[in-house]
Amino acid sequence: MCLLAVKLVLAATLQPLGDEAFYWQESRHLAWGYSDLPPFTAWLIRLGEVLAGHGVLGMRWPFLLLGSALPWLLVAFGRRAFDARIGWQAGLLCLCLPLAGSLGVIAMPDVPLTVAGALAMLALLRAMDENRWRDWLLLGVALAVCWMSHYRAAMFIVAGLLLCLLTPRGRRQWSRGGFWLALGVAALGTLPLLISNWQQHGAGLAFQLLQRNPWRFHADTLVQPLEQAATCTPLLYAGLLWAAWQAWRRRREGGPWDVIAVLSLSFVVIYFVAGLFADDQRFRVHWPLPGYLPLLAALPALLREVAQGWRRFAVAAGVLALVLQLMGLAYLGASAFPAAARWLGAARAMPTALIGWQQSAAIARAQLDAQPAVLVADNFMMAAELDFQFDGQRPVYTLDSPLNVKYGRAPQVAWWGRNETALRHDHAGAAVLLVVDEHALRERERAAWLKTLCSRVSNLQPLQRLGMFDARKSVAFYRGQVAAVGAPFNASADCVAWRSAAAGGE
Repeated sequence: MCLLAVKLVLAATLQPLGDEAFYWQESRHLAWGYSDLPPFTAWLIRLGEVLAGHGVLGMRWPFLLLGSALPWLLVAFGRRAFDARIGWQAGLLCLCLPLAGSLGVIAMPDVPLTVAGALAMLALLRAMDENRWRDWLLLGVALAVCWMSHYRAAMFIVAGLLLCLLTPRGRRQWSRGGFWLALGVAALGTLPLLISNWQQHGAGLAFQLLQRNPWRFHADTLVQPLEQAATCTPLLYAGLLWAAWQAWRRRREGGPWDVIAVLSLSFVVIYFVAGLFADDQRFRVHWPLPGYLPLLAALPALLREVAQGWRRFAVAAGVLALVLQLMGLAYLGASAFPAAARWLGAARAMPTALIGWQQSAAIARAQLDAQPAVLVADNFMMAAELDFQFDGQRPVYTLDSPLNVKYGRAPQVAWWGRNETALRHDHAGAAVLLVVDEHALRERERAAWLKTLCSRVSNLQPLQRLGMFDARKSVAFYRGQVAAVGAPFNASADCVAWRSAAAGGE
């Protein structure tokens, strides 16, 4: 209950992340899918706000509810795999594992993906044991929800197929009608992906499979186990790896060990290998989380067979992980309270992705009240944050920032008619209020982008700059004019000087 209370406070107070605000924008344009994701995240956000009104809690409560269900699914999984006591221990370990225990605070696609994946694992275990149609149907529905949540649903299919190819019990499932029913129902979850990619000429698949992944070896990603150890906490991570090894050794003994071994190691090993060649520019430490979930049931079952000292050590590891998780959540929550934010800012330890959005929107609102104009942001995240703060009451356009391409959002904002081309087409000659997040891009990309601003909007005149925490985050405001398509731009001397200062004088 303590952890749930902390998560509830955070969900109600944290300003939205840039990605999260973009998912909210998608919820205002319901569709079969988007250039970055399938539709389920947007559908959940829309449901949340329809029932609870606009706001961070209205947006997040469905995800908080789903995240709170995950420990109970682990209780059911542990009970099915072993016994009731192991089930409760698995549920408690789920609360201790930071990525699992904190799930649902932010409205992200990994929440329904992980919860539906855990439900699929439970349904598969039941179906393989008892061969009941309702369990196979539940498995299919859960996998369909995975497909509608994220493209990484493919890993659940891969893990299940490996189980049905590599283990004797798995190979027996091919002759069962329920198995094919589950696959058929799961395939229905791909329909939104197929329709949206057909509508957007394959933009989603192109981004997920090609544009975001270099598909070449980069040695720096060999540190992935260290990243996972830091994310899970080192002692608990070591315990989970030991449980995976023991489950693999026992996979021929019957019971749940074949399911636990293949499903968990599929996620852990395949994601590690793929990570050596795939995207290393975006946050991805959460990818193997579904593979850890069955191990949370295996670990207490295995610890019953070891000396009491090792069991006490495992309890201490779990308690330590829970304490560190609560400390991490408190750190995030500090950004919602001005006094704590100032203290952390002075120590240069403030998570800047969660600050400044309300202040930026307040300045933009005052500027627009003083002189109406078309509201434009320099990248999709700033545009989404402003749109969220204005509750969608006015259109917010975005310039064609490299950030839009990097995160696969450029096709989507073009589809909505909110990109730079649409701005020039719809508002040629109109006054503009341009809001620029000067630290949105990496330092090596920042100067080149800021230098292009004066050539994207004519007659830019600097208004003010919002600086926070020793300029670790700054938002600049300009007024200008939309140039018609093909028309020359006029760059003011003040704009050039101001922009050059922001770019470090380069």
